[in-house]
Amino acid sequence: MDKSNWDQVFAARFARHEDELKWLYCELYHGDMQAYTYFVGMLFRAWQARPEALRRIDAVREANPDWYRGRDMTGMLMYVKPFAGTLNGVRKRLDYIQDCGVNYLHLMPLLESPEGRSDGGYAVSDFRKVQPELGTMEDLAALAGDCHDRGISVCLDFVMNHTSEDHEWARKAREGDVSCQNRYFFYDNWDVPNEYEKTVPQVFPTTAPGNFSWCPALNKVVMTTFWPYQWDLNYANPMVFNDMTDNMLFLCNQGVDIIRLDATPYIWKALGTTCRNLPEVHTLVRMMRMACEIVCPGTLLLGEVVMAPDKVVPYFGTVQKPECHMLYNVTTMASIWHTVATRDTRLLCHQLRQVFALPGQYTFLNYLRCHDDIGWGLDYDFLARFGQTEVAHKKYLNDYLTGKWPGSPARGELYNDDPRLGDARLCGTTASLCGVQSALESGDAAALDRALTLDVALHALMFTLSGVPVLYSGDEIGQLNDERYHDDPLKAEDSRYLHRGDMDWQAAEKRRDESTPEGRLFHAIKRLEALRAGHVAFDASAEVSLLPAAGDSALCIERRYGGERLVALYNFSDWPVPALPGESGAFTDLWTGNRVQAEGLTVPAGGFRWLCER
Repeated sequence: MDKSNWDQVFAARFARHEDELKWLYCELYHGDMQAYTYFVGMLFRAWQARPEALRRIDAVREANPDWYRGRDMTGMLMYVKPFAGTLNGVRKRLDYIQDCGVNYLHLMPLLESPEGRSDGGYAVSDFRKVQPELGTMEDLAALAGDCHDRGISVCLDFVMNHTSEDHEWARKAREGDVSCQNRYFFYDNWDVPNEYEKTVPQVFPTTAPGNFSWCPALNKVVMTTFWPYQWDLNYANPMVFNDMTDNMLFLCNQGVDIIRLDATPYIWKALGTTCRNLPEVHTLVRMMRMACEIVCPGTLLLGEVVMAPDKVVPYFGTVQKPECHMLYNVTTMASIWHTVATRDTRLLCHQLRQVFALPGQYTFLNYLRCHDDIGWGLDYDFLARFGQTEVAHKKYLNDYLTGKWPGSPARGELYNDDPRLGDARLCGTTASLCGVQSALESGDAAALDRALTLDVALHALMFTLSGVPVLYSGDEIGQLNDERYHDDPLKAEDSRYLHRGDMDWQAAEKRRDESTPEGRLFHAIKRLEALRAGHVAFDASAEVSLLPAAGDSALCIERRYGGERLVALYNFSDWPVPALPGESGAFTDLWTGNRVQAEGLTVPAGGFRWLCER
């Protein structure tokens, strides 16, 4: 297609959104037509810069808008440096990534950020440069191209709430550039910041208390919601929105398929509020969605909204006015680990009922572990029905999953412990939290079998849920906690590095041998992927519900689609439980391939069954 035809495509896409886009922009920015005209011109320039190979991908995905909702989708989340050293190192490991059955690759923050003041890459000093030790922007584009050739989509974090204090805008602000100061929140004294502090919660109350920091270069106070070296951007300034959207589209034009919008709920600030989930946030995300649909419609927006379900769901938008394509299923992740520690599925069932009641077009990313800690943002009003109080229950969960509770096989560490509030979050790899590490250290073969059984069952549960299952790199081979971070002065104060260790490639070589823990987990996950891809009951359009289970330690999920019924059963107790109490007839056990009778069938301790009938 020649350039004139491509421009017609842009014009048609823009016309489809023009009325709403202009209305939202002018409402938010008080009719600033100069800023809006600049924004529209920026969209066209981004379109012109989009490589034809990516435009062809856009066209294919426009014809199949549900391309990311297939039951063959499996994601993997990784940091480039621990996994393979550099972006080119990741390119050399694409055979391994494909061997894992992965076709959705999430690369953790890799843009330029200052060493020691980056919060793991979330303090970006240049949105158009890769961290030099990892490679170049050309390397990122080359990796994306190789991934596309293999049918793998690439996801990248876009840190939009703040910049590093080393960013060009922040540097110029310190030098006295008023236009750059207006891109942040600066105050001459603490009067206004103190008013904010009355209503705005603290993100890191023990390690980075407060929401503001003193900037000695200007003798001013600057808003820093997360860390003092991360300066919050002022999206009430239209040039911030314009330029940040331009940065996002630049990354899309390097071949990034999924943009993870970091800390989405925080991006609009207003005095007298919590500065979370304000209506203007949804306006901004909706406009970013339209910008992508105009310039790069093959791109998805993934919202990072680590909050309760009632706060998460609005970020999908509506069918007529969608916002994010996908959101994290963070509450389910926390509820799963709660269930591991308590052996009580009632909270998990309560939470899953809420998820299953949502419209089927909503797509969640499901995961057991990620780069971050596990926060206990649970439904404590529900838990109060069973005599649980928040502080005491959090302490139990943390004691169990750090191995302090008598008999617990888990090995984790606390993060951001706040003794004053009796609150803390949790870190650790999936395998170590399941007990693999303690079993290997003790040489207890029976304990190792129990830990691996639980690890596989938890992955099976993740694959049972509708959405995109995402592995944390290393979990496919049962990688353990990396306690060496304690010896690194740049990491020692951040226990999240416990599960951010270097990929153990020697362990990965054992993945072919099912007699090893690595091989057992690797083959199990591969089998789960194959079964999910091969059975229509896992389709995104399936009817999903909970069935009565054999006691409070069991979980029973039913999926129905295309004439196929799947009953997925999980047992969190230490003894076998009946699989299908009250049911009769024959099923196919998908894991073994055997025909089984419902009568007398059990689910093993800590294990699962996938039973299918047509």
